[in-house]
Amino acid sequence: MAAEYLTITETGKGEYEEKKSRFLGEAIHVESEEEASAHVARIRKQYYDARHHCYAWVIGEGSERKKSADDGEPSGTAGQPILKVIEGSGCTNVLVIVTRYFGGTLLGTGGLVRAYTQAARAAIGNAQTVRMCLCRKIAVTLEYGALDRVVYELRRQGIEMGETEYGAKVTLHLTAEEEYADALEKKITALTSGGAAIETEAEGFFPIKTIGE
Repeated sequence: MAAEYLTITETGKGEYEEKKSRFLGEAIHVESEEEASAHVARIRKQYYDARHHCYAWVIGEGSERKKSADDGEPSGTAGQPILKVIEGSGCTNVLVIVTRYFGGTLLGTGGLVRAYTQAARAAIGNAQTVRMCLCRKIAVTLEYGALDRVVYELRRQGIEMGETEYGAKVTLHLTAEEEYADALEKKITALTSGGAAIETEAEGFFPIKTIGE
């Protein structure tokens, strides 16, 4: 299983026009084929008067599931170019739909490939990309006297800190990449002379920033 992957977190939209044909692109985060199909149905309903709704999606942490559809355009001129744009972005769990309003002039095979490619690029370029990492979410409960030492180390390592709870003791909620989590827990234990209570809250893929972001 991959330790990380790229995806988008917000819907991106883009538009391309050629010889009065309008190509409206929309890039959407999806987690399943069913979710992708629901978005395609929504777009068809929203732009009911458009001639074509071509799309492609890539799903899975390792980009293992893919599909494209030309929706009436000549074979290979719409769905495949859109799919290549998604693959070129390095992102997965992404659906891109390009809706075409026909302008009255045939564009030819090359023109269609160019138009669908440009609309898909504009949509993905407008979306926000995020790095999803295999992570461990940790709750660390410690004495106030050890707080500064631990926080300094977390910042030094670029560990993402979430909510902090203040009570009789302090509880820090952290997100660490799985490959570094064991070493981090050992470091916290050493810094607190074994006084910290460390609990795993969740494991899985989460958005995480890297140092400098």
